[in-house]
Amino acid sequence: MTEFRRVTPHFAVAGQLQPADLARAAAEGYRTVIVNRPDGEDIGQPTHAEMKAVAEAAGLAFHVIPYAGQPPPGAVGETATVLEGTPDPVLAYCRTGKRSIFAWALAQALTGILRPDEIIALAGKAGYDIEGARGALDTLAPKT
Repeated sequence: MTEFRRVTPHFAVAGQLQPADLARAAAEGYRTVIVNRPDGEDIGQPTHAEMKAVAEAAGLAFHVIPYAGQPPPGAVGETATVLEGTPDPVLAYCRTGKRSIFAWALAQALTGILRPDEIIALAGKAGYDIEGARGALDTLAPKT
């Protein structure tokens, strides 16, 4: 069973989900799922189409925002749009959760919802050290 790591009351991350995890996510009150992992990255990984069908059958909105490496600007912007425009709480996943926490963190900085120090602290409480992203967070954060 995959661990859902709560970052805020509205957002959590996880490593690779399996179809059965989506029913559990719905039962735990999640309303939206984001996948940040490209299709076919590993042998045996469920496809986006398979996961979307299972998610929608469980009543979950499902968004595919895949990338490898660092989140490109388009993925950050799309993440911000999904987070602002879909029902929460949101559960995002990738192979380990690290891509999902980075996409969330940069989206939060971009929208100015949280300050870089708050973002880093929340990610740390969820078990992710994103201190190395401070420069990017500071660059994206609105200047006051």
